[in-house]
Amino acid sequence: MAVQLISPMPTSRSAPVWGIAAWLAAASVAGAAGLFAPDGTPPIALGIAAGGPPLLAVGLGIWSPRFRARVRSLDLRLLTQLQMWRIAGFVFIVLAGQRLLPAGFALPAGIGDVFIGMTAPVVAAALLQHRRAYLAWTALGIADLLIAVTLGTLHSHTPIGVLATSIDTDMLGQLPMSLIPTFGVPLCLVLHVLAVINLGGRPDTSHA
Repeated sequence: MAVQLISPMPTSRSAPVWGIAAWLAAASVAGAAGLFAPDGTPPIALGIAAGGPPLLAVGLGIWSPRFRARVRSLDLRLLTQLQMWRIAGFVFIVLAGQRLLPAGFALPAGIGDVFIGMTAPVVAAALLQHRRAYLAWTALGIADLLIAVTLGTLHSHTPIGVLATSIDTDMLGQLPMSLIPTFGVPLCLVLHVLAVINLGGRPDTSHA
């Protein structure tokens, strides 16, 4: 009797997990290769790694009905709760206290991340009842990430590092810290974009 062997294939539900794992692996390999290491020039590679995925998600959300439909099938509460990992931004506050990162960058970035991470469970539980509040929280979460990226660049020893001091942000271009701007930040931005797309496909029950 013939025995049929079925090779396990990634399901549509597991595809995002595999995609994120591949993304993390690529960011790790690029970081280990020194692609993001500071060399006194504008951090173009770092900027592409940080901004590319969120811009791609925005573009697909605007121009791809199939992508929007797929995103709107996701669990919005889960998309929101995944922001909880940003509590790890507390490490920025610690590094600022040890004078390993400039306080002008690390404190706003760390405090903002900790706030978003701590409030994510509350927002996820109340998102259907408070649509505008959810969008305001999302806007704050996006602004926190964009401000952190901007301040990190301005405090770097590059031609555009106008706020650079003796304490710089060069460690963010080297492993393991390089995973923050090349994986953590863009992942959080993508999650925010997906959440907004998801919410756009839901009826507004704020005043129901």
